[in-house]
Amino acid sequence: MQSWAVSDRARRAWDEWNLRTAVLLSLFFQVVLIVSANLRRRWGSTTLTAIIWSSYLLADWMAAFAVGLISSGQTNDCPLKTAVNKQLAAFWAPFLLLHLGGPDAITAFSLEDNELWIRHLLGLLIQLLAVLYVLIQSLPNDYWIPTVLLFFAGACKYAERTVSLYRACLGNFKRSLLPKPDPGPNYAQLMAEFSALDSSGVPVVIKVENEPEKEPESDDNGSSATQPDKVDPYLKLILEGYDFFKTFKGLIVDHMFSFHERDKSRRFFLKTKALEAFQVMEVELNFIYDVLYTKMGVVHCWIGYICRLLCIALIATCFQQFASLPHHGILPKDKSVSYILLVGAVVLEMVGLFKLVLSDWVVVSFPKEVVSKFLIGLPFCKRERRWSNTMFRLSFINFCLKEGEGRCRWVNIIADFLRLKDTLDEFRYKEKKACEDKLKEFVFSELKAKAEEATTREAAKKIYSARGEYVLKATTRETGKKIDSARDEYVIPLKIWASVSDEVEYDESLLLWHIATELCYFTSDPSVPNKDCELCKILSDYMLYLLVMRPTLMSTVAGIAQIRFQDTCEEAKKFFKRDRMSHDQRTDACKKLIEVIPGKTEATPKEVKGDRSKSLLFDACILARDLKKLGDVEKWKLMSRVWVELMSYGASRCRPSDHARQLSQGGEFITFVWLLMVHFGLGEQFRIESGHARAKLLVDRQVPTAADAA
Repeated sequence: MQSWAVSDRARRAWDEWNLRTAVLLSLFFQVVLIVSANLRRRWGSTTLTAIIWSSYLLADWMAAFAVGLISSGQTNDCPLKTAVNKQLAAFWAPFLLLHLGGPDAITAFSLEDNELWIRHLLGLLIQLLAVLYVLIQSLPNDYWIPTVLLFFAGACKYAERTVSLYRACLGNFKRSLLPKPDPGPNYAQLMAEFSALDSSGVPVVIKVENEPEKEPESDDNGSSATQPDKVDPYLKLILEGYDFFKTFKGLIVDHMFSFHERDKSRRFFLKTKALEAFQVMEVELNFIYDVLYTKMGVVHCWIGYICRLLCIALIATCFQQFASLPHHGILPKDKSVSYILLVGAVVLEMVGLFKLVLSDWVVVSFPKEVVSKFLIGLPFCKRERRWSNTMFRLSFINFCLKEGEGRCRWVNIIADFLRLKDTLDEFRYKEKKACEDKLKEFVFSELKAKAEEATTREAAKKIYSARGEYVLKATTRETGKKIDSARDEYVIPLKIWASVSDEVEYDESLLLWHIATELCYFTSDPSVPNKDCELCKILSDYMLYLLVMRPTLMSTVAGIAQIRFQDTCEEAKKFFKRDRMSHDQRTDACKKLIEVIPGKTEATPKEVKGDRSKSLLFDACILARDLKKLGDVEKWKLMSRVWVELMSYGASRCRPSDHARQLSQGGEFITFVWLLMVHFGLGEQFRIESGHARAKLLVDRQVPTAADAA
């Protein structure tokens, strides 16, 4: 009997508060999204991502749930005196349409959400019909005027979101960028004219001229790849980034580009300093993020501006109308909920408008002499960065030494049982570091030097297809030392050449070079500073992190990386456990590994152990031994350049859509490397080399005709 009373009280409490709680929670999730959504492009935080993900899912679910409660309440009479008034409940329904429209700062949590635009279109139609049903069921309704006003505002906001998802769907995005069908010059007509003249005895020749070079163009806002110095530096940066965004936004859908676009981009980046180039790419990627994950691509047009102003006007008028009406028969708490919803709607719209006005899109949408200079002058308009500017790093030696420690065993066993080992490892072993300017400058200088050599498509293909061997050849040519010029073999040990050859898979090269870098780094003299040494360590740890903990990003080049990594780790842990090595003994552990390799052995670990295990531990030790023979200065100089080449190879082989996915998680440095390679003309995207040929029929008067002979 007592349990029945408790359940009855719980049911009565649910009936009383379910709708009120649902609409307020729906508003709460909108507040969380508008505050946090923009932060994810600048923070690579797992916690922030989890908050946004849960709010993104719950916001839609809660709004749809509340509409269902209101619809159900219109047809079912509730005996409770504390139930929400049906007319007021109908007034609350359009607020949920506003919430389903979501904030401008996020339409899609991930790239895959854009592919669900049809589901959202169906949801739009169903929710519109549900709210219309609620409104009709509530008639006669004292609040019908503010309800109708709010209904149109909510429908407009929800439609904006659906259109944004439709346009950001990669298939639709690609179709929107397709040029008009181009059959080329009329070859059949030209040949017919040639045959007619030739058969008439007219001496005729065909003269062919290639399409001429185009001068860099400027758009209406003065945006071009070369801005005059008188323009504000920050404004110039935005205009340059937007100009390249317009030209190269098709990169994410494998668009094809012409030699004109390649040359324009090369001219700009070859004469630009490293840090400025990275800032321009930040702006460019920021625009790509906006198009894929926000409403900015839809809102920033004249129709979008009109719809936004109309929504604000409708909500403000709704507020005024509701406040002027009598509220007889309305409970005080329901009146409070109504005003919370109204104030929330107004505040969210004003915050959205404020962010809209201060966005980069407005800066490039209006003449800079009128609006842009004013906006740029506002102190809170200028942004220091548009991505996380961080790099996660993973050290193989640290991973194996920590993993083998006794205090981790039970944690690992439980994590393995729950299949959370990979997630746990990511939290425990990855390190987050700032992306330093010296690294950007070094990578830029290396790619720039290669771009200067890539004057033809064939040369560019040779460079971006290299994964270490190009640097080895360039280094030995600089020294001019060869063992056998006929065989093109150099003083660099053959094991180093073999580690980056085509016979070795990319993921195998990456793991070999990472472990070799670790062994060289931890056994080097820390009292002797070396810039190349530090750069090597940063790139090595970063690339291992991508290979092991971002397998989807590296899936096109990863091969059997996971198997190789786990087998190599297991062999390393077994070796360290034998000598009872701890994390504090990294230097001794690395020295013992190198000492295992005899100085004059020709037998490889694979020959001794067989090929069942894919461990590369002692192959990497042999590579480290040979690298040490080059001397400290030359060793680190060579290794740092090889790492840039390994990274650029991986960057160019990743799918463009995978690069786009990283933008919603704070961005990755390898995405900037990929984009920089494209801007330097080092990629497969440039396939239109000479454009249309212009053919003319010319009468060759030097050839005598039959009439002349007579």
